[in-house]
Amino acid sequence: MTETTLSRCPIAHAPADAPPVPAHVPPERVLDTRFAQGQIAFDLPDPYLPSDVMRDPDVPRILYYPWPTSGRQHGAWTVSHYEDIRRVYEDNDIFSTEGAAQFQALAGETFPSIPLGIDPPDHGRYRKFLNPWFTPVAMNDMEPKIRAIVTEMIDAVVKDGEVDIAYDFGRIYPVRVFLNLMGFPFSMFDQFLEWEYAILHNPDIGAKAEAVKGILAYLRGFIAEKQANPDETLGSYIANGQMDGQPLTPDETIGMTWFLWLGGLDTVASTISQMFRRMALDTELQARIRANPEIINSAVEEFLRVQPLVNSGRRIKKDFTWHGVELKEGDWIACINSSGNFDEKQFACPRDFDPERKNNRHFTLIGGVHICLGAHLARRELRVLLAEWLSRVPPFRLKPGADTTVIPGLLSIRNLPIVWDAKAVS
Repeated sequence: MTETTLSRCPIAHAPADAPPVPAHVPPERVLDTRFAQGQIAFDLPDPYLPSDVMRDPDVPRILYYPWPTSGRQHGAWTVSHYEDIRRVYEDNDIFSTEGAAQFQALAGETFPSIPLGIDPPDHGRYRKFLNPWFTPVAMNDMEPKIRAIVTEMIDAVVKDGEVDIAYDFGRIYPVRVFLNLMGFPFSMFDQFLEWEYAILHNPDIGAKAEAVKGILAYLRGFIAEKQANPDETLGSYIANGQMDGQPLTPDETIGMTWFLWLGGLDTVASTISQMFRRMALDTELQARIRANPEIINSAVEEFLRVQPLVNSGRRIKKDFTWHGVELKEGDWIACINSSGNFDEKQFACPRDFDPERKNNRHFTLIGGVHICLGAHLARRELRVLLAEWLSRVPPFRLKPGADTTVIPGLLSIRNLPIVWDAKAVS
């Protein structure tokens, strides 16, 4: 990286009050990219647009982000180009997930988040154990229950002519599906979301640790109850599970139950909020999907591509040089999916929303062997919702005065009131 390139770099250096970085990190790589990390709110039709600068020719391909990421109390290297992100996700000889999403360490726990925090080949054993619950065939079996939840919730609001699609619908619908799948009682809904918000979004480490302690105490009691009274839920399947003829260890049962709980509460909820925001702002897009229900599947895939909620990280397993930078064993590297999903070398006209886009291999659900375990469930929930909503609810728009600000990440949108002509409801 030349001095000329540095002088032209359009991204500012990290401010003086940013956390310190390891000694081997070149100071010129430490830039302020919080705008691409889901830390800053935008009121733009496309809230992910600012991330395009990450692929500017004058921006080094590898940067260092000094602020804590994903439960770790330190920064990480970052990559933003599609081909670099793919390498991180697929090269298991160099990049590891051990320690990923390890929020439980804040409470002194040492068990891994399973299966994410397990590298191959053991990772495959855990995926094989859990996969039967998340295959397309399993989703076909679940779909009637998913559709029943959607139609019940739509019927409850359709004649009102308005709903807060983020808080009163998107926040609740996928969590109901998840609670039913796991066997968690709906009475825990509010407490679960309170714990989850503290863990993922509260910057106070003490608050995070207390929330982790609270949910783990609950989950261990839940596991014990399912062991005493088995049923047909996924939670019971894990609590009473066996692999290779041996019962799962306590660390394995809590590791799986915890990780599914952590990942099951707000990913689809945030996607729904952003999906309806886009359709409310782009009434032509809404009308196109409404008139052509056969494109719902590909439209959902495009909604996922343009709404990458998570920038996933990996631990570096050995020293190596990449793009002229010395990376050290034990360093972390974060994949800026909010940039990679718009890489023009991978996607034609990446900023155009194309509901019929072909070969849509985005990273919203991550990539490689650690591709999201619940990917088929997330897609099914979104497809069923879109089909039922557009067939039952008249054209909708934002309620006058609605705040359209978005944090482009998991925190996303808290409230998004939409309205429609209740008299047009059949």
